[in-house]
Amino acid sequence: MRYNGKSVDLPPEAEEVAGFYAALLETDHAQDTKFTGNFFEDFQGILKKYPPSDGTKITQFDLCDFRPMFEYFEGEKAKKKAMTTAEKKELKKAKDELEGPYATCLLDGRKEKVGNFRVEPPGLFKGRGDHPKKGKLKLRVRPEDITINIGKDVPIPVPNTSGKWKKVIHDSTVTWLANWVENINGNHKYVFLAASSSLKGQSDMNKFEKARELKKHVDKIRKDYEADLKNKVTADRMRATAMYFIDKLALRAGNEKGEDEADTVGCCSLRCQHVTLEAPNFLIFDFLGKDSIRYYNRVEVDIQIFRNIIIFKKNKTDEDLLFDRLTTSGLNKHLGNYMTGLTAKVFRTYNASITFQRLLDEQNLEGKSLQEKVNAYNAANRDVAILCNHQRSVPKTHDQSMEKMRSKIRGLKYDRMKLRHALFSTEPKFRKNAKYADESDIDDEFIVSWEESLEEKEIEKAEKKFAKENEKAVEEGKETQKESVLKEKIADIKDEFKRLAKERGTGKAQLKRDRPVEKLEEAIVKMDERIKTAKLQMVDRDEGKQVALGTSKINYLDPRITVAWCKENDVPVEKMFNKSLINKFPWAMAVDDEWQF
Repeated sequence: MRYNGKSVDLPPEAEEVAGFYAALLETDHAQDTKFTGNFFEDFQGILKKYPPSDGTKITQFDLCDFRPMFEYFEGEKAKKKAMTTAEKKELKKAKDELEGPYATCLLDGRKEKVGNFRVEPPGLFKGRGDHPKKGKLKLRVRPEDITINIGKDVPIPVPNTSGKWKKVIHDSTVTWLANWVENINGNHKYVFLAASSSLKGQSDMNKFEKARELKKHVDKIRKDYEADLKNKVTADRMRATAMYFIDKLALRAGNEKGEDEADTVGCCSLRCQHVTLEAPNFLIFDFLGKDSIRYYNRVEVDIQIFRNIIIFKKNKTDEDLLFDRLTTSGLNKHLGNYMTGLTAKVFRTYNASITFQRLLDEQNLEGKSLQEKVNAYNAANRDVAILCNHQRSVPKTHDQSMEKMRSKIRGLKYDRMKLRHALFSTEPKFRKNAKYADESDIDDEFIVSWEESLEEKEIEKAEKKFAKENEKAVEEGKETQKESVLKEKIADIKDEFKRLAKERGTGKAQLKRDRPVEKLEEAIVKMDERIKTAKLQMVDRDEGKQVALGTSKINYLDPRITVAWCKENDVPVEKMFNKSLINKFPWAMAVDDEWQF
């Protein structure tokens, strides 16, 4: 790095930390003043311990120039990208061989996959939302920080770096294999078995069965808390109001936080400033929820709830607890009286799954295309994600991917135009058929630019294929193709696009192979379907840009709802669940199409 325009000679320990920031130079993190401030504070702490060898005193962030480091990292990325397929395969093979022994374990004599078997490397804490500690230095975790949990009388694994384990225990009542405490928030980090393991699958099924069991008790619970909304005992009235929020709004219960932790709250830890009253019976919630994600919701409530909030806020400051006579443990203890193991979290899982089941049941998908069914499913998933406040910031690449999808649709319309023109060339009478009308956004300017880009892609494809085939020939000890073969192929491509250029504006087209009229008509119908599907995919992508669908799908929606819906509506389950989710929920795959949550 440079400081005040001059190169600095940093010891490896300080250079590593500077590199963590340099790697993020062109991201939003580096533009965030809180992130940058926390980083520089920790960086100065490292510099005190490991000062620059040339005596440079680094005191002002504005004089630091991390650009040379950033450019070095970008150069390394480019080198990796430029590697041949054979080199990439070799690198992957070496990585797999190195990690192989750590990727599995023996559980009761069975081989099971381990989940996150890598310890998080050191780096800068990114956090989520407006976390007060973002930018702080995550320290390297050493064997001396890690407790491992293994069977009795088995060999103790040797750490793959110097040092000894902090502790070796033999606790068969827990499912973690290793744990340590990270230095940013003092949280315990664990190594568990993979999501597809037998233990995790059993745990997931039990969780959703517990939520299903709540169906038997939910009417009684609701009846009781509705009666308690007017209870003369303030603590009971507070508990009933909190239960209303947890039930109707799917709020998390919330736990108290330390002073140095993010100011995130849940239902029981709401402060007066987080809930605003708006006559006649609206409440405006505005607070930071889990992972520092803002929860903002203006909601109409029962008039008794509105009156209760007025009473609870009376003679209190903004900083005072709204439910000052209620704790999460007290609330969960009360819920446990209705059903063994019932907590506010079970309520949240129940509400997410039952809402999802209802939304899917309300759909009429008769005669709908596969993509229309997928969009309907995702719309129900979105509604649940919004209920649970599973937000995400709009992906940086969203506009780019939307433009790419728009371009794909116009490309399909171009293909349709060529099919139409081929049809008209064969049978001119079809020109008058409204079914084969012009594509509205395919003008001469687009056709020119599209054909130019297609030509570039075709040439690039030919060059890559030529290089790959020669690479393979070298590996197999065969003779490589001459450069003239590639030149001939490129010349053919250019001739084809010159021919296409001549067709512009003629309303006629000649396809690479002749097709009878009925085949052309079939091809146009299929192309119409592809265009319709692509448009639906684009709408689906845009509507989901600020909603994290995965969180509810993984943690809150009983997977059996999805499997049954897929079977009932003839939708491949792979459309809804990726490979890792299918592996995570093998126990859910056998339900029939009539199964209900």
